[in-house]
Amino acid sequence: MVQDTTQQGTTLKAAVPNAATLEATILRGADAVEFATAERCDIAEWSNSAADPALSIAHARVAPGVTTRWHRVVGTVERYVILHGRGRMEVAGLPPTQVGPGDVVIIPADCPQRITNTGADDLLFLAVCSPRFRPEAYEDVDPAPLDVE
Repeated sequence: MVQDTTQQGTTLKAAVPNAATLEATILRGADAVEFATAERCDIAEWSNSAADPALSIAHARVAPGVTTRWHRVVGTVERYVILHGRGRMEVAGLPPTQVGPGDVVIIPADCPQRITNTGADDLLFLAVCSPRFRPEAYEDVDPAPLDVE
């Protein structure tokens, strides 16, 4: 750790080889604004910043009975950490698999994927991306036309 002292106080900076220097920060997930996506899930970006290019964390919510669109994220590894609810995960190369709280789904870069909420409650999970998620890396690969509202 590198310590910078200023008149305002002390800031700790973690020195990570071959990475940007990060300042110690606490981000409040409750402050993130949830938004709907064309993918058919709601997302709240808990941490996604150019200041931390190695990783992003989003809180995702899929309503009961909803299946997200087939998609992939180019050049980005995703991990779904299931927090609440039940679902069926489909990742290219694996058979459809039931998932629930505590399960971690590792999705290689460029890999087509979708998830279905098979339960009665919202399916909640963290989407942890490395490097950080960038909208231009998202590709809809679903053969069905997009819903028009």
